[in-house]
Amino acid sequence: MARAFVRDGARFVAVLDETERVVLAGLMQQTRMLLAPEVEPTGDEWGDLVASLGASLKGDRAGGADDERDPALDRLLPVGHRGDDAIAVEFRRLTEEGLRQRKSGNLDVAVERLRSARRGRVVLDQAAATAFVMALTDVRLLLGERLGLHTEQDADALYASLDELDELDEDDPTGYAVAWYDFLTWLQETLTTALMGETGPGV
Repeated sequence: MARAFVRDGARFVAVLDETERVVLAGLMQQTRMLLAPEVEPTGDEWGDLVASLGASLKGDRAGGADDERDPALDRLLPVGHRGDDAIAVEFRRLTEEGLRQRKSGNLDVAVERLRSARRGRVVLDQAAATAFVMALTDVRLLLGERLGLHTEQDADALYASLDELDELDEDDPTGYAVAWYDFLTWLQETLTTALMGETGPGV
């Protein structure tokens, strides 16, 4: 069972079990592949777990021409000017590649920290903690887009629809994705709190 991120001296430490680390690294790798489709995943440990989220989560497009652009990319790489298409296109041309690289770099750092955990302890220094928070933000944006969560009303409607089901099929990717969205939200909040200066007991 996960234990929240806490500050431990100059480090930030959480405890995540193997399944939590594998699935979280897999989701980060999926986000990384969306940002940089030419990058192939390494290893296959997480593949089956992430694949179990279903096609509705992974999407069926990875970019390319604007008419084929995955809408999740517009959440991860928002336009710079919503009132003028020409300005927005030029802003994207000038900035998108750098933004993709920065976000991909944050995800790489986060995946490396997850995979280097010892006895479940995910240990981050200040720079890695900042990258980890940003990586969690981008994974949540991707999951939110796949779940159709654009407003608080969307979230309320989704949770209400799940609550109305007498029994959720364990193979239902929506319920699984919502559970992971909630987990990511909680984990990000604990790391953000630790980064803001609250000191917790040693882990």
